[in-house]
Amino acid sequence: RQPEGVVRTPAETVAEAQELLDAGKPFHAHEVFEDAWKSGPEDERALWRGLAQLAVGLTHAARGNVTGGARLLRRGAGAVEEWAARAGVERPHGLAPAALAVWARELADDVERDGRPVDARERAPRLRGAA
Repeated sequence: RQPEGVVRTPAETVAEAQELLDAGKPFHAHEVFEDAWKSGPEDERALWRGLAQLAVGLTHAARGNVTGGARLLRRGAGAVEEWAARAGVERPHGLAPAALAVWARELADDVERDGRPVDARERAPRLRGAA
């Protein structure tokens, strides 16, 4: 498990979460995003919460929870897109909200269609660019 309540800069959050996603540890990445969501500026909390939803959606998809995984992936996709549009920021902290939303919706579709667990490492998103 990741230590909880760690305050990181946005760059540290993104880098650490990407390392965990690349290692096939999306739940741990979720915890890193959750720390940012809880400790970051109020106006960015929806962004970090959306990213946490994407990571936990991948966790559920990897564990075979088709319905929960797809739902969280879509919810997270909508959240990061909505935050970026409302904030008028195309690439907050170097993140790629539009590409992440595409990745999440495609993965949700795949999970629902195939009905079986995915490999979290193989299906990890690229936070700063295309999946």
